[in-house]
Amino acid sequence: MTTATAVLREMRWWDIAPVLELEHELFPDDAWSAGMFWSELARARGPRATHRYVVAEDPADGRIVGYAGLASAGDLADVQTIAVSRGQWGGGLGSELLTDLLRHATAFECTAVLLEVRVDNTRAQKLYERFGFEPIGFRRGYYQPGNIDALVMRLTVQGTETD
Repeated sequence: MTTATAVLREMRWWDIAPVLELEHELFPDDAWSAGMFWSELARARGPRATHRYVVAEDPADGRIVGYAGLASAGDLADVQTIAVSRGQWGGGLGSELLTDLLRHATAFECTAVLLEVRVDNTRAQKLYERFGFEPIGFRRGYYQPGNIDALVMRLTVQGTETD
């Protein structure tokens, strides 16, 4: 899948270092560790995969300009992370990444997708609302060390509901 500025592909172990660079640039106070990404990727391959991680590469130089991850358990999926480099903001890459995750939530036979988003990140909240996510609650002090609240949002996945 491509956008005008990036090519999406499955995230692999060799992507962890460049993803961490972007992670620390975008989320300096609460960035994930290499170990967290290793743990997530361990569940993203093989016949019993329950996770999906994808990176977006700039076709001109192969640089990673975005990434996203999804975890599933039973009929519920959770957007674990989604990030787009500042130079790509407003170009639709966040939508492309989220679309990929939602397609995999359907493949995992999930009926709902949850996510947490910082209450001060209105840009991301608007993206999720465009996809049909609705606020369902808050997690107080979720993002540390800044003690920032998380807005919890939920999407019912179309085509997977049972009567």
